[in-house]
Amino acid sequence: MSLSVDLKGKTALVTGGSRGLGKGIALALGRNGARVAVFGRKQENLDQALSDLKAQGVDAVGMTAKVGDPDQVADVFSAVRKEFGRLDILVNNVGMNIFTPSVMEAELGLWNKTLETNLTGVFLCSREAVGLMKEQGGGKIVNISSLAGTRAETGLGIYCVAKAAVEMLTRVMAKELALSNIQVNAVAPSVVRTDFSKPLWNNEEILKQILKTIPMGRIAEVDDVVGTVLFLASPAADFITGAVIPVDGGSLT
Repeated sequence: MSLSVDLKGKTALVTGGSRGLGKGIALALGRNGARVAVFGRKQENLDQALSDLKAQGVDAVGMTAKVGDPDQVADVFSAVRKEFGRLDILVNNVGMNIFTPSVMEAELGLWNKTLETNLTGVFLCSREAVGLMKEQGGGKIVNISSLAGTRAETGLGIYCVAKAAVEMLTRVMAKELALSNIQVNAVAPSVVRTDFSKPLWNNEEILKQILKTIPMGRIAEVDDVVGTVLFLASPAADFITGAVIPVDGGSLT
């Protein structure tokens, strides 16, 4: 990632930071000077991520937790307070989707699980982060949304609903927290080449259909998204709040 910002003295927490886009974001924040906490569900992924981060010289800690569990989320933020004493940047990255042909045919359990991970988790983590940020006079929250939050996609129905709600939550939080010097923004990528979206880009026919919708003729790589997150997490974005920035190769034009 060529973008360079000064995050020395800052502490960042990345949810879903043990692999894929979250891991890329955590690495970029760390390379630019931030101390980084990551959390995810699987210990083996977390261990590998921490090993990789520390090999790059990043001051990092990791914790396992479910973002939809308020007690586990509270424990994570208590650990961050104890370890670092502050929190300057929260990146709500964790997400999940199980492909379903129709929202109306989805089981209630799948609906609840998808909303819990993609939406309730953002609320719970942000609520904890805001408490810390207000104590220190400000901070940055960056929510990872999706092009699916704007455009309905086949097989992604519940995920689309959740991400649309994340974007409205971003705007509501931005307005409510503006006078507390907490900027809240979202990044909305199209398909990114990670394991999360592998069922899409690894299928030749599906990929052909996706590329027809992207004027730049390719799907996003992790670094395409990381640069925008770094910008929003930096002092360069101090007067930007409530924005949802598409990183989509021109798909919405």
